[in-house]
Amino acid sequence: MVRLTLPTREQVVAFIKEDKWDLEQNSDIENPIPPCWDLKGRARRMREHFTLQEFSGSLGDIGTLVPILISLTLQGSASLTSSLFFAGLWNIMTGFIYGIPMCVQPMKSIAAIALTNKFTPGELAGAGLGVSAIVAFLGVSRLLWLITRFVPLPVVKGLQLGACLQLCKKGVGLVKENAAFWGSGLVWSDNLWWASAAFVLVLAVYERRRVPVAMVIFILGVVFALAQTGIHSEFGDVHPGAHFVHPVVPTTAEFRSGFLSAGLGQLPLTLLNSVVALAMLARDLFPGYQPSMTHITGTIGVMNIVGCFLGSMPFCHGSGGLAGQYFFGARTELSLYFLGIIKIVLGVVFGESLLAVLRWFPSSLLGVMLFMSAIELGLVARNFSQYPQDEYRRRHDFVVLLITAAALVGFSNDGLGFLLGMVTALALWIHRRVRPDSAPLLPATHGQASSPLDTRGKVSASSDSFADPGPTASDSRQQKARAAMDACC
Repeated sequence: MVRLTLPTREQVVAFIKEDKWDLEQNSDIENPIPPCWDLKGRARRMREHFTLQEFSGSLGDIGTLVPILISLTLQGSASLTSSLFFAGLWNIMTGFIYGIPMCVQPMKSIAAIALTNKFTPGELAGAGLGVSAIVAFLGVSRLLWLITRFVPLPVVKGLQLGACLQLCKKGVGLVKENAAFWGSGLVWSDNLWWASAAFVLVLAVYERRRVPVAMVIFILGVVFALAQTGIHSEFGDVHPGAHFVHPVVPTTAEFRSGFLSAGLGQLPLTLLNSVVALAMLARDLFPGYQPSMTHITGTIGVMNIVGCFLGSMPFCHGSGGLAGQYFFGARTELSLYFLGIIKIVLGVVFGESLLAVLRWFPSSLLGVMLFMSAIELGLVARNFSQYPQDEYRRRHDFVVLLITAAALVGFSNDGLGFLLGMVTALALWIHRRVRPDSAPLLPATHGQASSPLDTRGKVSASSDSFADPGPTASDSRQQKARAAMDACC
């Protein structure tokens, strides 16, 4: 007779924590991130970080949000009220779940296609719904872990470097919209003088993160936008009051058109940049923090399955946004709460009429903020190899990094960058297997998972998916022989 033994309460709690709902740092970290149910711990941590730089950091990714938000709203593809309201709501939700400034930003590939093809609200919703449903399914079913288990660290770092270069290009493009120092094309509130001043200001306080430089630049931009609105007598178009979201139900044709033309291109970008690279970046910026890809994909799914049906533009997370908020001072979820409340208030109180002011926000200032945020993202790519003592292996890893980043930027496609990076990594791995004398002699770790993700879907310290085995007796003999040859030479 088989006896059924029920688990104890302690075993159930341990299992839940094992499944990563706590998302807390390791016990050896001096200031661990409390789990979301530890409200006292979260409140204590927020009191410690209740500073100006935390609020300044919340504005670190507006260089991506504002231009896309204005463009899609003016075209009629998305509702400004819904987009602001749900962006704020998702900021608060993700801040509560993760405890770090896990940003919420638009799905850029979908936005680009939507602006090019002049999407209807139904087509935009269809693209966002299709992508988020697939991403959520891959995450919840753990198929994403199965896919990414074989992704080497240089490929992930190459994706981050490629995203950095793309964002730099976008930032420069925003500055060039009103690129004038003098002449008839000079706009007093948006020109290269202000861009240069903002850039110098950011560099001057680069190592002084207590200075809320993003807040200073943002307030300056708001003052200029309000002044231009008054000069052009457009304050009459701003109507404070109660504004509400409206449902959007895409037809079958709109869903098919939106997903096939924009969703398919966004899918690899979301999986690689908003999930895999983001998880790796969070581990780099917050040592000991172990983000769950299952939860990241889950929040992306919830954000769009709810928001897209109510007129919001599609949202996701992103490594660039996290880097931007971190660069300008954000360290906790407090920055997301502040930003979320501001977005909700603006969306509900002003709604669509806020466009009269937003469209005058200086693109030169947005470009500088976006450019510096991109630089912060690119800095994490410097640790691209787990074999720092093996120059031969580092050279291979650097080749993978460069090919991944170059393909991503050249084709403007994360999927192709990822594919070429994986092909390069596989080819070099085969080369090392065929020539065992070239195998790395000093691997950084042994006995760990062979990918950036361990067996539970968390980011691990190991990097090489095509992992080389630990040093064998043959490797030891080769190392001694090389040392003897070096001594002779």
